[in-house]
Amino acid sequence: MEIKICGITKKYEIDKLISETVDYAGFVVNYPKSKRNNTISAAKELLNYVKELNEAQDGYSLKTVAVTVSPTLDEIKEIEAAGFDIIQIHGNMDEMLLHQINIPVFRAFNVDDKSDISYINDSKIEAILLDAKIPGQGETFDWEKYTGFEAKDKKFILAGGLNASNVKAGIEKMNPDVVDCSSGVEYEDKSIPGKDVNKIEQFVKEVRR
Repeated sequence: MEIKICGITKKYEIDKLISETVDYAGFVVNYPKSKRNNTISAAKELLNYVKELNEAQDGYSLKTVAVTVSPTLDEIKEIEAAGFDIIQIHGNMDEMLLHQINIPVFRAFNVDDKSDISYINDSKIEAILLDAKIPGQGETFDWEKYTGFEAKDKKFILAGGLNASNVKAGIEKMNPDVVDCSSGVEYEDKSIPGKDVNKIEQFVKEVRR
């Protein structure tokens, strides 16, 4: 079971992910509507920090995921140049655009998304991510309706309202390859920015348990 913590904006969060040997760190890029947004310049600084810490590890590295919404080709090229390992795409992505991406893709769908998924067999798509109707709001979706979700030969990432208290049920019901958490590891007081390292630790322990 792999773990992805999304909405990273601060270096101390990266320190915690690496100390817990989390698999993926998600960075929202170029999406000002999100309180977790990073400009590309801020993202580059965080990526350089990840790279420095990764170089000190033995046999482990934290993979970086640029989380985007309907990105343009110019934005994708900027993300690739910044050094991200993976791009996660919500919203619109046509097949022509996919063919111009040079890093692995996590293709994200909201549970009520009517987007064309006929091309998900493309080799560039490494994983299919299933998220709640409105991502980033800490709400789960009706797992019963999606039991047996078929990601074909791709990794299946379960997102949407996961936290330490419900991730066990999500894993048992949906059988994902990766669990993705963002708001579930943030402070109870939503006016405090960033992630709560204690909640990250609790979430990781519960997944691995």
